[in-house]
Amino acid sequence: MTAGLYALCVGVTAGALLYRMRALRTDRSPAQVALTGVFFFALCIWVVVLPGLWRFLSETVGMANLSGLLAHIAVMLVTACQQIVLLHLRHDRDVAWRKAAPRLVAIGLVIGTMAGLFARAIDRLGEHPTDFAVTAAASNPAYLTVYLTAFGAGQAEVARLCRRYRAVAPTAWLRRSLGLIVVSIGLLWIYVLGRLAGVLAGFIGATGHAWEPVTLVAVVAGSTLHLFGWLLPDLGPQLSRLWAWLDRPRAYRALLPLHSALTRHVPSVVLRDSVAIARDRRADLPLRLYRLIIEIRDAQWALREWMSTDVRRAAERDAGDRGLTGEERDAAIEAAMLDSALHAKAHGLRPEHPVDTPRVGEPADLAAELAHHRALARHFGRLHAAPAEPTGEPARTAGEAAGG
Repeated sequence: MTAGLYALCVGVTAGALLYRMRALRTDRSPAQVALTGVFFFALCIWVVVLPGLWRFLSETVGMANLSGLLAHIAVMLVTACQQIVLLHLRHDRDVAWRKAAPRLVAIGLVIGTMAGLFARAIDRLGEHPTDFAVTAAASNPAYLTVYLTAFGAGQAEVARLCRRYRAVAPTAWLRRSLGLIVVSIGLLWIYVLGRLAGVLAGFIGATGHAWEPVTLVAVVAGSTLHLFGWLLPDLGPQLSRLWAWLDRPRAYRALLPLHSALTRHVPSVVLRDSVAIARDRRADLPLRLYRLIIEIRDAQWALREWMSTDVRRAAERDAGDRGLTGEERDAAIEAAMLDSALHAKAHGLRPEHPVDTPRVGEPADLAAELAHHRALARHFGRLHAAPAEPTGEPARTAGEAAGG
């Protein structure tokens, strides 16, 4: 089981490293180099603990369990690289290196201490490629205690830096990444506590073999999530694009009822060739979806003069009473103003004090714009029943009125 899990981790980590190395072709900043170092040293960890390579290194160098020491040194180097990355994300280069220097010195001292303690006890410990840490807890507790204490403290510092930077991270995927890293560190602490329990068990003549499966699963799961968390800022935007591509047909269908309702009342906003594009099943779906968004937005502005400030204030109070926040709040308010504007226009009831803008939310990009319009369509649908054209096209009369 152990060999299989380690081999799986080698494959996953190698793939992540190859994916990450692409960024170095265009950006060789300290943060990017250190981030690549995270994946490189993580790969070293899993490679050297493979049972076959473990025995080969021991026999070649003539030092039993050398792979165990090398793996633990690589773990400390991963921790060092992680802290370099986070400090450079948070501070400019000079400040980041000044803050990193004492951390790197401390990690260097830990590695030196580990090497010394390992060498002192090398004759007391036979070859243990599959349970080195469990056995070392009894035969070399000082070595394992130094390693576990330093690793646990280092990861606690990584978690602290992640939480601090997450509050100001500029993108959603980076915030998710930092949150996932913090969660993974929680799993790694289960590993630390399991190993420390093994050290304590050694003082009473017992071992940690009883809870070794839990410890092993925690370190494998935590390490995998850890690496995925560091990869997420690069991988996340591509996942978003993939999901957007898969979700476009549903998004298009979701916006049709709102688009039909609005263009029946303000047909002039329909672009000249929109109906032809909508009828052409070969037309690019992103183009058709983008057209819907533009025309809905233009219809909002065309209906602005029919939107009352009193309605907007009432919608804001209602959204607050319902506990809506963020995008849902903005969409609910805009939907209420649109519903009121259509009613006012249909009955010729022009408000005395129209709103300055029909927009409440201001999405930052096209993906956010689409998400906002889907929420708007959902809230509008609850207020104003407006079935889409059965053919799935923009309102035909609107297109004809626009000269399509």
